[in-house]
Amino acid sequence: MTPVTREPLVEVRNLVKHFPITSGIIFQRQVGAVKAVDDISFDVLKGETLGIVGETGCGKSTTARLLVRLLDATSGELRFEGEDMTKLKGAALKARRREAQMIFQDPYSSLNPRKTIGSIIAEPFVIHGMLKEEGERKKRVQELMDTVGLNPEHYNRYPHEFSGGQRQRIGVARAIALEPKLLVADEPVSALDVSIQAQVLNLLRRLQRDMGLTLVFIAHDLSVVRHMCDRVAVMYLGKIVELAPNESLYGFPRHPYTGALMSAVPVPDPTGTSHERQLLTGDVPSPANPPSGCRFHTRCPKAQSKCSEVEPPLEDKHNGTEAACHYPLTEAEAALRLPPALVAR
Repeated sequence: MTPVTREPLVEVRNLVKHFPITSGIIFQRQVGAVKAVDDISFDVLKGETLGIVGETGCGKSTTARLLVRLLDATSGELRFEGEDMTKLKGAALKARRREAQMIFQDPYSSLNPRKTIGSIIAEPFVIHGMLKEEGERKKRVQELMDTVGLNPEHYNRYPHEFSGGQRQRIGVARAIALEPKLLVADEPVSALDVSIQAQVLNLLRRLQRDMGLTLVFIAHDLSVVRHMCDRVAVMYLGKIVELAPNESLYGFPRHPYTGALMSAVPVPDPTGTSHERQLLTGDVPSPANPPSGCRFHTRCPKAQSKCSEVEPPLEDKHNGTEAACHYPLTEAEAALRLPPALVAR
C-alpha cells in the first residue's frame, strides 16, 4: 500500500447534508428535512485507505458525494489540501474536481449505453480541455484500458458488450484518467459476483500503490473492509459512531452498534464458533425524525436513561479508537461478538 503519513489530504468538519421535505403542488413549502449526514468530522490522511461502513440509509453514499462535490453541503467545511471546497465555484471548483474522482456502485447504470468505451473514458479529457488531439487522446485511453486489465482493441465497443466486472474496470479507468489524488469508491464490488470482486479489489490496491492514491472505500462487507482499509469509520443514521484504526476496530470494537455489525458476519461453520450474535430489535428510525440523545439508543442493548437525553461526543476510548457512546463495550463483551474468521488475517 501507499505509505500513510499523518498529514491530512481531506479535513471534514461539522459536515451536514439535509434534503428538504416539501408539501404542496404549486406553492411548495418545506415541512421537514431528511438528515442524511448530520454533523460529522474526520480526516483522510494522505496515502491511506479510509473505510466507511454502516447499514443501508446511514449516509455513506451521501458522504461520498459530498467529498467530491457532487452534492453541495448544507453546512460545514470540506477542506482539500487546506482549501475549503464548499466555497469553491466555477473554474476553481472544476480544477479541484480533477483531483477528487469517484467510482460508482452500479457498473450497469453509471456508463452511458449510447457511448463507446473509448468516448466514456476520454470524457474527463474533453471536459477539462486536455489532450485535444484525437490521436493522442485515443492513445492515452488505450493505455488506461490496458492498465485496468481491458483489451485496448475493444476501444469502439459499447457497455452492453462487457460483463459487470469489465464495466467496473471501465469506471475505474475513467476515474483515474486525470490522475487524481483522492479516489472515492462507493461500494465498487457490491454488484459483482464474488469471483470477480477480488480482481477489482486487487486492481484498486495496485493502482493505489502505483499512483500514490488516497482512497475512501465504502462497503457493506466487513471482511472486504478488513482486507482493504487502514482506518474505518462506522456510520449510523447520519452520524459517525466509531472511528478507529483497522487493528483496533477488529480487535476491540467499542460501540455496541459496531459490535452488532461484526456479530452478524456469517461464518463457515456456525456450530463450531463461540461468538455471540447480537440481534438488534426494532427498525432503523427515520432520518427525517431521528431519536434524541444517542441515535442508537432505541435499538441498543446497553441503553440507559442518559442515552436518550444526552448525545455522546465522538471521543477517544481505547488505543486510538474514537466512539460516540456513554457505555462502550468492555473487552470481554467485544470478544463475544467477534467471529474468529473476521478477526483472523
